[in-house]
Amino acid sequence: MLSLLYQEGPSTKGIFRRSGSAKTFKELKEKLDSGTEVDLARESIFVTASLFKDFLRNIPGSILSSQLCDKWVSVLDQGNNEEKIKSVQRLIEQLPRANVVLLRYIFGVLHGIEMRSEENQMNAFNLAICIAPSLLWPAVSSTPDVESEFIKKISSLVQFLIENCCRIFGDEITSLFGEI
Repeated sequence: MLSLLYQEGPSTKGIFRRSGSAKTFKELKEKLDSGTEVDLARESIFVTASLFKDFLRNIPGSILSSQLCDKWVSVLDQGNNEEKIKSVQRLIEQLPRANVVLLRYIFGVLHGIEMRSEENQMNAFNLAICIAPSLLWPAVSSTPDVESEFIKKISSLVQFLIENCCRIFGDEITSLFGEI
């Protein structure tokens, strides 16, 4: 999924914003969940993006770890950008290795898409609004107002992560997929 999103996402207008066919999504999700081989390259990239967001939402405790939720939310309250980046890096060090590896690939994809935002209309802000709710959620549910405020904060955090991903994850993030 990430490879396809890396290849097609930068040239796809509204990637992550538009959803694909609900019927196709449901059928593919059932196939994937049952272990059936699926050729996603034959499907709409919007269905693939929806499947990927669904995959992220189903990671127990979220990829950024609901246990660290309060710390993630307070990152942007730090001083300057340098302090925020250091704070993010310390939080990343507390995540399981598998989460960190996946995050690097996710932000490699998001960076590639954001670099061509003139073409796809998905700048860091737009990407963050679409993907942030799939990356982190609080351990306990709350009122709609509190949830809305939380999503705004997480979206701002994810926008910061996209805009600074090379400094956070290293410059090699731009070549993780090699020459596809």
